[in-house]
Amino acid sequence: MRLRKWVGWALFAASGTAWAGGGPFGIDHKVPYDNSGIWKRSTQNFVFYGTGLAIGGGALWLGDENRLGDTFWRAADAMVMSGITTQTMKWVFQRERPSQTDDPNKFFQGWGAHSFPSNEVGAISAAVTPFIATYGKEQPSVYLLALLPAYDAVARVKTHGHWQSDVLVGAAVGTGMGLWAVHRSSPWTISLLPDGFRLGYSHYFD
Repeated sequence: MRLRKWVGWALFAASGTAWAGGGPFGIDHKVPYDNSGIWKRSTQNFVFYGTGLAIGGGALWLGDENRLGDTFWRAADAMVMSGITTQTMKWVFQRERPSQTDDPNKFFQGWGAHSFPSNEVGAISAAVTPFIATYGKEQPSVYLLALLPAYDAVARVKTHGHWQSDVLVGAAVGTGMGLWAVHRSSPWTISLLPDGFRLGYSHYFD
């Protein structure tokens, strides 16, 4: 819940106007294009790919023999499932991006339209949710991880990669997958790997 609030308030601040427009929630509208400073596409890519590498590297390094390693594997589960879900939704809804049209109601426009929802915001939300759910009560500072998907949500809107509803739904999908992963009896991605991975690479340096 806190993750979605972070994203929502960040988008509100970024828009500079009241939430009024088109799209499924009536909030979608173009904001002034900004591909400079921290909003640059290269910075977005750094956050997105860096998150993926951190989750994958942490999972492989720590294995699944301790609480932190288990959380990394659950984050990996969530990212995979979020990616599958958001990509499937893109194929189904076929929405044009703000860079393609001024009309936020352009759904079912063919295979070149992949705006709804944001898989990047979904993936980053999925990555941080297991850590927030697992450690948030003990270490409230872990909620600062919510700034990562909030940043990406604002940046994707500012660079006209997505509408506001795209990133909100992406965040909701990612958060949902993160909570799903946390409540499973065990991570499922690790079951696809040889047993040695359960120990993690750090085991060999003990």
